[in-house]
Amino acid sequence: MSIDDELRWDGELTVTRHDRETDTTFVIRIDSTRLGPASGGTRAAHYPSIGHALADAGKLAGAMTLKMAVSDLPMGGGKSVIALPAPRNRIDSATWTRILDIHAENIDKLEGNYWTGPDVNTNSSDMDQLSRTTKYVFGRSVDNGGAGSSAHATALGVFEAMKATARRRGLGTLDGRTVLVQGLGAVGGDVVRLAAQAGARLLVADTDPQRLEAASLAGHTVVPAGEVLRTPCDLFAPCAMGGIIDSGAAASIPTLAVAGAANNILTDPAAGEVLRSRGVLCAPDFVANAGGAFHLVGREVLGWNEDDVVERTRGIGRTLDEVYSLSEERGITTEAAALLLARARLSPASATAAATSAAPAAAAASPV
Repeated sequence: MSIDDELRWDGELTVTRHDRETDTTFVIRIDSTRLGPASGGTRAAHYPSIGHALADAGKLAGAMTLKMAVSDLPMGGGKSVIALPAPRNRIDSATWTRILDIHAENIDKLEGNYWTGPDVNTNSSDMDQLSRTTKYVFGRSVDNGGAGSSAHATALGVFEAMKATARRRGLGTLDGRTVLVQGLGAVGGDVVRLAAQAGARLLVADTDPQRLEAASLAGHTVVPAGEVLRTPCDLFAPCAMGGIIDSGAAASIPTLAVAGAANNILTDPAAGEVLRSRGVLCAPDFVANAGGAFHLVGREVLGWNEDDVVERTRGIGRTLDEVYSLSEERGITTEAAALLLARARLSPASATAAATSAAPAAAAASPV
């Protein structure tokens, strides 16, 4: 994967910077500002190459554009990637602070065209650090005027997506159904709790022994990480990293439905076609995992209260019903149907209306 290939990406803007002292490369990709300022989290990871970091940022930024549009949020899509010289857990505190300060400088130079929040390997305390330099940050801690972690809202949205998907697939409720959750972090762990309360039989997978031990003590069945795509279940909920289902996996995965929190669950459109041909109903990830955006952007940028966030998050099930109906009517994949809805809301007329209504709210809610 070459840098030249990734710089031919067709989004609006790519910003890169390298810091020699920490040997860290910073990438910000703004995919679209048609509906409003671009919005997307900051992901920190060790990548095989800068080309891989650029590709990840571009794919995630595009997904954010679609998420904002299909969820009727007056924001565009963007993403930050901090390409670290080593895994995050090997970066010392002083180095990490320098990295965050440089990242904040980069964001601030974009003058509000891009807002960021927590993502993989970043959290509320990191957003607090960024906010010392730039105001274009959401997901700060409650003590620093922010909305705090978005994990619960994301999990609630995924849970609503799971329920809507189970109903549409003819499974009824989750009660008594076998649900396999991959990834037991803050979001996946909460998805497990909500699904268990709904009466589901939980299968769980993770690479962290402590998480697996806790899940086992709670009465859930542990599945080896390498067996996730070969383990029969009624509904598969990927809540770890994306790119889990390619065409080969789609042809054999023993499940009836897929709905999870991971971004870019499908590696390509062909995987969605294979799932559809087998009758496996797949909730588009940028619809299912929008609860986090409702929580962070809604609370810190648009001035929503907690009731507003919960109401919009529970509406994810209704949005999926619309997606599934369109998929059936057009004879297309659910991913293609969700794209149609998103692109309709990205039309010039929709964009003008969204920008007009969003500007006062965003300005009023900007942190200082």
